[in-house]
Amino acid sequence: MDIRTLTFKGGTHPPHSKKATEGLALERANEPKVVVIPMQQHIGAPCEPIVQVGDEVKVGQKIGEAKGFVSAPVHSSVSGKVIAVEPRLYSGGMNVTCVVIESDMQNTILAEIAPKGDLAGLSPDDIKGMIKEAGIVGMGGATFPTHVKLAPPPDKKVDTVILNGAECEPYLTSDHRLMLEYPEDVVFGLQALMKALGVKKGYIGIETNKPDAIEKVFEAAKGIEGIEVVALKTKYPQGAEKQLIYACTRREVPSGGLPADAGVVVNNVGTAAAVAKAIKTGMPLIERIVTITGEGVNNPKNLIVKIGTSFREIIEQCGGLKGKVGKVIAGGPMMGITQFSLDIPAIKGTSGILVLSEEEARLPEPSNCIRCGKCVETCPINLMPINISACSLANRHEQAEALNAMDCIECGSCSFVCPAKRPLVDSIRVSKREILARRKKAQSK
Repeated sequence: MDIRTLTFKGGTHPPHSKKATEGLALERANEPKVVVIPMQQHIGAPCEPIVQVGDEVKVGQKIGEAKGFVSAPVHSSVSGKVIAVEPRLYSGGMNVTCVVIESDMQNTILAEIAPKGDLAGLSPDDIKGMIKEAGIVGMGGATFPTHVKLAPPPDKKVDTVILNGAECEPYLTSDHRLMLEYPEDVVFGLQALMKALGVKKGYIGIETNKPDAIEKVFEAAKGIEGIEVVALKTKYPQGAEKQLIYACTRREVPSGGLPADAGVVVNNVGTAAAVAKAIKTGMPLIERIVTITGEGVNNPKNLIVKIGTSFREIIEQCGGLKGKVGKVIAGGPMMGITQFSLDIPAIKGTSGILVLSEEEARLPEPSNCIRCGKCVETCPINLMPINISACSLANRHEQAEALNAMDCIECGSCSFVCPAKRPLVDSIRVSKREILARRKKAQSK
């Protein structure tokens, strides 16, 4: 097995903390009695509900219609009756319109759902249309609508697709298990994405701490022209788009630019598998793999969870909470979002539920910067995090913008390595929001 090992400049090495779940096979979660399905599970315009209270729905039925190009439709993950269409709590700390469905526990699939045919017989437009109608978004957590990525502007000459199988975020093993148990779907999905874009080159990048996944995917891709499986040095944030592109192709995305500016489209391996499922079975995106782990949960697991299942119900299937819980995070510890309630639904971007003990969640007291430069050495974007943070904390957001704050990928590497425990990434996020708000205000005048 001849595989190159690639990486990028900068980054850091947080503890992997994957032992609890990396060896656990996927299990299907129990059928939820009630699902709460948000109409906004993606970057872009929210969907408009197309069902009403009292309607009977089936598995795979569209219940939310996309109302913009940057949007993705939403489908029912269960069969049963719509009991509410109303604002409900959401992962980001706000209320969003949700369709609430009481399951009849029959799992009746919509009759129209059927395989879409052989990949060889599908045109690029056929594939893009299927992906759009299936509501497929970035499964790594960013939830950018996949069909939008497959429609780069005419002036952007894309020639490469990269699948992100790095899963560099500590604790999470959902992508690892996917690649071990469904490698053929990952490869098939990449072939579909390459055909949709009309490109001949595809990479699947996997970190070296997953040698079993590298071997499985390599075997699944063997003999397929144009697809290369590459080993990525185990380092955080190896799975970030710009770092992944540089590692695989040695191309750099320009400041303020997009992957298409480097001739590349990046998708998660979970996204590719969802594409494969949509083509092979016709089933839209109604479920996903979630890693439930951390010292605060009794039985860590990798579960296949239906969209709309509550965090509380999912954690209960893992033996419930253990001891004094300090924090529950949707995603991983570096870029995940801390939750204020367990009564929120799993959505398309929920890659993990991390339950930290009170001790693990305790935040250290920050002290004065000692000018060690570790944040600068570590930053994978080559920024000056301490200077941008200082501007943000002093409300000098114009200066933060001049220091390229908007190029920050919010990976948290700077905060992780800071010996003074400065709130670097948090303060940079504040500046980014302020800069975006000012730009929006200026455009509206």
